[in-house]
Amino acid sequence: MDLRKFTLICALGLVTAGCASVDNQEAAAADDPLEPMNRTFFDFNQRLDRHAILPAATFYNDNVPAPARHGVHNFLTNLSGPVDFANEILEAHFRKASQVAARFVLNSTFGVAGIFDVASGAGLPAHDCDFGETLGTYGVPQGPYLVAPILGPTAVRDVSGNVVDGFFSPLYYLHLHYTGGQYVGLAQAAATGLDTRAVNISTYNDIQRASVDFYATVRGLYRQRRDAQVADSPAKVELPDF
Repeated sequence: MDLRKFTLICALGLVTAGCASVDNQEAAAADDPLEPMNRTFFDFNQRLDRHAILPAATFYNDNVPAPARHGVHNFLTNLSGPVDFANEILEAHFRKASQVAARFVLNSTFGVAGIFDVASGAGLPAHDCDFGETLGTYGVPQGPYLVAPILGPTAVRDVSGNVVDGFFSPLYYLHLHYTGGQYVGLAQAAATGLDTRAVNISTYNDIQRASVDFYATVRGLYRQRRDAQVADSPAKVELPDF
């Protein structure tokens, strides 16, 4: 998420803060003071998903061979290597940081820009670490829950974390030094969203079918997932990240 997106979310929050109510005890307990706004954006995202994102993800799964989809997934995952490395260092996880660095170099070279995940076979597991998680390890709470248009569930801490992570991404420097570099970042974001949705079609449907209040369920799962990541333990449920 770049600074413009961060500013937009903050502005929307300030505009609606005066209208939001914390009378609802459940919302207050979940630290969701902007629930009316969040539900509006959540409904918008749901409609967008039904009419555009889900059909695109289904078409992608049905028409692109699995090896090609895996290659795209590996390539996108590999791009986050520098972000993961920087945050492992900031969390003083030096052994993990060395694994992340070795994995990134190995997959970027012998794995042909990360298309092939040769590092896992070499005993270098993937690590996923972001600055929002890093802030959490230093005791910074998640803060109020937010739902951003298109981007989906987040929290104040994670919004700021995403801004910092952007400076660690190799695409940031491409944007700085090459004309049109920003379009590469947009293409990466679109490809990542499509890949994530395609991978999580069944999981997302199962969660939705089992939910009485889908908004509250997603909010709870997001909170649990982020707490588990900060605690460096696997989340019980992997919430689709879109």
